[in-house]
Amino acid sequence: MSKNLVIVESPSKSKTIGKYLGNDYKVVASGGHIRDLATTGPLGLGVDIENGFKPNYVPLKGKRKIITSLKKDAKEADHIILATDPDREGEAISWHLKEALGIKDKDYDRVLFHEITKDKVLEAIKHPSKIDNNLVKSQETRRILDRIIGFRLSKLLQAKIKAKSAGRVQSVALKLIVDREREIEAFVPEEYFTITALIEDVEANLFKYKDEEIKLHNEEDANKVLASLTDKYLLNSIEKKKRKKASKAPFITSTLQQEASTKLGFSAKKTMSLAQKLYEGIDLENETVGLITYMRTDSIRLSDEFVGSTFHYIEENYGQKYIGYTKHQKTKENVQDAHEGIRPTSILREPLKIKKYLTADEFKLYSLIYKRALASLMADAIMDQTTLIFNNNDYLFKATGSILVFDGYLKVYGDYEKNEDKIIPALVEGNYYKASDIISEQHFTKPPARYTEARLIKEMEELGIGRPSTYAKTIDTIKDRNYVKMEDKKFVPTEMGLETTDKLQEFFSDIINVEYTKNMEEELDKVAEGNLVWNEVLKEFYDLFEPRVKKAFSDMEKKAAEQTGEICPECGSPLVKRSGRYGEFVACSNYPECKYIKKKEKERIEICNCLKCDGKILERKTRKGKTFYGCSNFPKCKEAFWDEPTGEKCPKCGEMLVKHNQEIKCSKCDYKSS
Repeated sequence: MSKNLVIVESPSKSKTIGKYLGNDYKVVASGGHIRDLATTGPLGLGVDIENGFKPNYVPLKGKRKIITSLKKDAKEADHIILATDPDREGEAISWHLKEALGIKDKDYDRVLFHEITKDKVLEAIKHPSKIDNNLVKSQETRRILDRIIGFRLSKLLQAKIKAKSAGRVQSVALKLIVDREREIEAFVPEEYFTITALIEDVEANLFKYKDEEIKLHNEEDANKVLASLTDKYLLNSIEKKKRKKASKAPFITSTLQQEASTKLGFSAKKTMSLAQKLYEGIDLENETVGLITYMRTDSIRLSDEFVGSTFHYIEENYGQKYIGYTKHQKTKENVQDAHEGIRPTSILREPLKIKKYLTADEFKLYSLIYKRALASLMADAIMDQTTLIFNNNDYLFKATGSILVFDGYLKVYGDYEKNEDKIIPALVEGNYYKASDIISEQHFTKPPARYTEARLIKEMEELGIGRPSTYAKTIDTIKDRNYVKMEDKKFVPTEMGLETTDKLQEFFSDIINVEYTKNMEEELDKVAEGNLVWNEVLKEFYDLFEPRVKKAFSDMEKKAAEQTGEICPECGSPLVKRSGRYGEFVACSNYPECKYIKKKEKERIEICNCLKCDGKILERKTRKGKTFYGCSNFPKCKEAFWDEPTGEKCPKCGEMLVKHNQEIKCSKCDYKSS
């Protein structure tokens, strides 16, 4: 019997931690959440709204056996350590475990593993705490909010316009995509011209007339400038200065998803799945170890220990001049500073040294995280920048160039952040130069770009919509609901996405919007800090929300079902397309008076004529999905073949010839075509 029971979320994490703790500890996994809100009670919400929004929790489907097993383990243990993920969701899972397993306060500790390495795990075990009930209430409030909005709005949209679902964050994310699409549709391009002079192989662009910015709105404006230019350009000034380029901060959840999207082509969902594996533990040659710190964070802070070891690593491998400085968090609301930024657990685990233990995609993501964290502590890159100003009849042309003179952090991050030298030749200030060419180009202003995954995540982060850990799920949901489609890796709203957004804005514009969603996130943070009462937040929301839902059920126009152009054979009413539990089907529009449903016709591929009757040989499937070929007059004609028939008779016996492994043979006798 183990003295200590440690409960984590994932089996892979339990395997890694179990190796560190030894025989006095039994490490088991809950498989994530074990309970959720019931779907019973008023409106199926699983929440007693009249009794202070008291939630009713039930075991998740398939989790009863796990709960029974965990109860047995807990009963046999002297002490229980709840070590689920170190965030609000993890805190809530620990609380659910405590409640479901009947664990008393004196019998448990809460432990946080910010990185899965032996020394950090053992250190965390020495510094236990208790469950933070404020964090639990914050997560619980979020879950109840999402349940109320999700259930009520989804039922409304399904009844009225056959949309699949709505949600507190997903509907606002969809609105961003729809609003951008409408901006693009309404955009009217404006014409403008640019003029470039090629002087000593340097491109100099017209930017001013005398001391004023110049804009060429049409060809007439451009031709007027061209007519005023002479063939001599006076080099008014040469400005040379050193420009520093600083590395970016270590990754947080949102920036990791963005960079992995743009640099590696990974979806947010894929990035988070790979990062989870790297965090939970990878089998190396002599150890199982987590390669990165916890990947759900919005803090860029790095531990003093990691900074010190990395500075030493930089000096040893690149020299002292490459040692940089730590990045500081910019003043920003809602930053959860409990975690560090995402970084390798050891700077000594260089990507190439452990490549053989990783999949190709794990290696790519680990390399990106490793190099970003290392680069963040390296010196600025330095460039010599030269700016030339040419004057031609008071029209001023500018040319700029830069040369990298010290690579700094680009030494390690150059694969992800290209820097090309643009060399300016040695020219003399005050001299006149001739242009070898003058180029006048027509342009048109462009509409705002559609959102890529990376751009959408960045926008959601900047607007304060949702939390970094929810971005991937939000994006997946609007894809799965067919509210958006992807074109050239950009989001385009579907007709259903447009209609869903329009209906929600018609009735819920003061709730389904950026400002309200952002304010709600701030209130959830205040609940987590103990500065707001959770059910008071819910009551204020519900008193605003529910009257609008009732009005929408009453006033929202129901979308007419799409007619197929066919007539019901039983009552003569038009047939329409409907959606059901098992997909789309065709039924009578006169339901419920007429319950006619059209049977789905299975597609039959005709192969050839049957040689035994007037039927056709059709391609068919067995119950197990295996292809065979049979007569359309079955069961009267039982002619059938496993090989594809040709429709030709065997010259030897008169039976059907079939194709078998690139040859023609008889289906009955031993004849084979030469």
